[in-house]
Amino acid sequence: MTADPLVRVTDLGKRYDAGGLWRRPGPAAVAGVSFDVAAGETLALVGESGSGKSTVGRLLLQLETPTAGEVWFEGRPLSGLSRRALRPLRRRMQMVFQDPYSALNPRLRVGEAVTEPLRIHGVETHAGALADRAAELFRQVGLDPIMTRRFPHEFSGGQRQRINIARAIALEPRFIVADEPITALDVSIQAQIVNLLQDIQDRTGVAYLFISHDLGMVRHLSRRVAVMRAGRIVEIAPAAALFEGPRHPYTRALLSAVPVADPRIERTRRRIDFDPAQHPVTPDSALIQAAPGHWVLEPAQ
Repeated sequence: MTADPLVRVTDLGKRYDAGGLWRRPGPAAVAGVSFDVAAGETLALVGESGSGKSTVGRLLLQLETPTAGEVWFEGRPLSGLSRRALRPLRRRMQMVFQDPYSALNPRLRVGEAVTEPLRIHGVETHAGALADRAAELFRQVGLDPIMTRRFPHEFSGGQRQRINIARAIALEPRFIVADEPITALDVSIQAQIVNLLQDIQDRTGVAYLFISHDLGMVRHLSRRVAVMRAGRIVEIAPAAALFEGPRHPYTRALLSAVPVADPRIERTRRRIDFDPAQHPVTPDSALIQAAPGHWVLEPAQ
């Protein structure tokens, strides 16, 4: 944990109604999640589909309201803030969504789309200045500024994700939640988008919560990695420590499934099976420090 984090999450939880006449609360989608993100850091949040990692991302940005716990941003708690009070903070917290196709309004030219945050927050309203800013943002994400006059359907998936990234950085935020930003892209494009995110961070100092199930990409981008299962973080550690010496059985199983490019090594590797029944996640489970900066979820004693 860092001394003065940009983002601090403590015991975050989310339950959804199970439906029905009495609207009883359903099982917890997220429970007891705690971590910090330092300024300029990339924390990767990984896990299988349904583990709750995307829900955590939405809770951090208050796109959904937590049912437990707290999110702090720049030392300020976000729960209970009105939409008006949240508005200035939203300029410094942005999101890159998973689907580059549905994230853009098909009726807006992409130049208008990337500068829409500037208009919404009243940063700039002059048409000429907005056009100049759109061109600048396109150059920053590796696109020709002449493309700002086109519509979303005229772009490939990788180009659309670059446009979404341009929109996310338009207000020069301090923190971006990147929710599986490469999952919907061809493998040949994924590394380009990851490199782009890294270049932006090197240039601006923005911090990322990088949500993914691609451990190969995570290893190259993140400083620390948090592994989620069944709505809980089961392990969080510096990236090198986690990849070289995972402590939780679930983490070891995930890493054993990552393919290795060398076929000779791949043939000798053994896939580790994970039995949830032998390692249950319960409300009483707690993160225990296994090494400096390395925390592992252990069952209650």
